[in-house]
Amino acid sequence: MKPLLLLGLPLLLVLLAATPPGCQGVIISRCRLVQIFRENELEGFARKTVADWVCLVQHESSYNTRAINHDKDGSTNYGIFQINSKYWCADGQTPGATNGCHIACSKLMDDNIADDMKCAKLIAQQARGLTPWVAWNNHCRGKDLRPYVSGC
Repeated sequence: MKPLLLLGLPLLLVLLAATPPGCQGVIISRCRLVQIFRENELEGFARKTVADWVCLVQHESSYNTRAINHDKDGSTNYGIFQINSKYWCADGQTPGATNGCHIACSKLMDDNIADDMKCAKLIAQQARGLTPWVAWNNHCRGKDLRPYVSGC
């Protein structure tokens, strides 16, 4: 069994070396995100707590600023909030997109989440809550969210 492990390690190192730089986003720690959200007045915004927002981000992107996921309808979700290209940002690839946040989807893939928060707040404001996010509905809605801010 040891020879297989030794063969696996060089392969892993080659794969890691072949990963393009910038492919990975910054993973923002939970407590740092709590601080950022509090500083940017997300507490109480759209009647939601910072814990709601942190829960949403954990389940949408695992706190990764460059997360990307493709939907069955041909649209794509971008960034830490997984903002959708059909309704909220322009990626130049999604047919019938409306770009409600007036932002290029690529701007949601950098490590500065100020524009991501601005767009997420617009979405929450228009929806009067976080219901547009499937992950929030499935993992956060109606749950005890205190652990998401505990110790921060």
